[in-house]
Amino acid sequence: MYEPYPAAGPVPASQPIQPPRAVLNAVRLMYAGAALELLALIIAVATRASLKVAILVRHPLYNPAQVHHAEAARAVPLVVGALIAIGLWLWMAWANSRGRNWARVLSAVFFGINTFDLFISFFVVRATATTVIGFVIWLVGLVAIVLLFSKESAAFFRRQPARL
Repeated sequence: MYEPYPAAGPVPASQPIQPPRAVLNAVRLMYAGAALELLALIIAVATRASLKVAILVRHPLYNPAQVHHAEAARAVPLVVGALIAIGLWLWMAWANSRGRNWARVLSAVFFGINTFDLFISFFVVRATATTVIGFVIWLVGLVAIVLLFSKESAAFFRRQPARL
């Protein structure tokens, strides 16, 4: 006759590992990055007139229709990009707070893209306020990445089960 394996008692559920302070601070910075992206979006919309001036300075022979087209060509991707960036900041904050190593790596990739975008922005017509807030967002991302890849954080990401 078959005898089931004797159990000594109920199997305890594994306790989730609490994130270290470095990860918690990185997650807070990611939420701040999302808020800053929203602020950047508001600034971009509010400083639309200065974008027109910047376009006219760079292209003084543009007629009003060309200025409007150039303004829309710059403003629409900026708004769409800001909305996507807000979503990515929130997603990475959520995933990193749960110790997903893939999110830590993907955050670094997104930071690299942000760095490239910041570099390119120096060659594109932008309002000064938009450039300044873009640099502040980049700094927030830099500090978050440094915290995510610190020695304290590495142990947390190694101990988490691999889940999507």
